[in-house]
Amino acid sequence: MAGNKYLKNNAGTPTEEASLQASAGAGDAGKIVALDAAGKIDNSMMPTGIGADTASIVTSENLAAGDLVNVYNVAGTATARKADATTAGKEAHGFVLAAVTSPAAATVYFEGSNTAVTGLTPGVQFLATTAGGATVTCPAAAGNVAQKVGIATSATNLNFEAQQHIVLA
Repeated sequence: MAGNKYLKNNAGTPTEEASLQASAGAGDAGKIVALDAAGKIDNSMMPTGIGADTASIVTSENLAAGDLVNVYNVAGTATARKADATTAGKEAHGFVLAAVTSPAAATVYFEGSNTAVTGLTPGVQFLATTAGGATVTCPAAAGNVAQKVGIATSATNLNFEAQQHIVLA
């Protein structure tokens, strides 16, 4: 969706110009901002350090929208995969809001509202033994990873805030 247009004074001549929904940087200084299709300001318009805490990270497996992810090192490169409470070393570091087919890069969110989930029970959520998922039941088997990953405020919203994990004996 293109932003609304406005008239600007171009050396005495009224000229139509479109407002911006994303910024390419300093060359867009002084231009008028338009909200995107979701009614929000694009993160590219925000100062460094303001906005979603994200990183673009290559994936080692296909990810579904809403998956909790583990970020790990592959030959010096950060790589994302599904977090999984059945495997030590696969604790949750973040989540994805969009599905990604590996080996493409995914936008990994490190905190905030994961609105791409379904079927949650409101309350404290733990990393699930189903890869990429969250559950109200803390895993209890030896070798499982016990990790609080946030609070579900509804069946479709997980306020993600990963806590320190513990590998169960």
